Amino acid sequence: MKDKTIDYVLRATWQAIARMYNEEATKYGATMATGFTLLSIDKENGTPSTSLGPKMGMEATSLTRTLKMMEERGLIMKKKNPSDGRGVLIYLTDEGKEKRELSKDTVLRFNDTVKKYISDEQLKNFMEVAQIIDDLIAEKKIF
Repeated sequence: MKDKTIDYVLRATWQAIARMYNEEATKYGATMATGFTLLSIDKENGTPSTSLGPKMGMEATSLTRTLKMMEERGLIMKKKNPSDGRGVLIYLTDEGKEKRELSKDTVLRFNDTVKKYISDEQLKNFMEVAQIIDDLIAEKKIF
């Protein structure tokens, strides 16, 4: 591990997590992107479609495809935004709410399992390091 770069470790770990989540989501006919989207939509008040992409860190084209598929599967519905006639609010259907709970349980199981193997101090350090890296990128201090 000592010869690996920080970005390599982050990328390889994220790819392993994404693969794991996709394998789990496949059992329910879904994808990791679907689960992440379900978790990002306010289950009571809906979410403006324009805020979903930035909230999730997804490109608009990928999000559009995901939302279209989710609407076709009956997980979400779109309604005009009453406070902005040009905008659209995304709401979860009853089935979408059920799948959201499955996604939430999956994420919590991942977190609980990882926490069994690392200490609170290690987790705190990990979160601090991740935040520093995120800040360095946001402040354009690397490139």
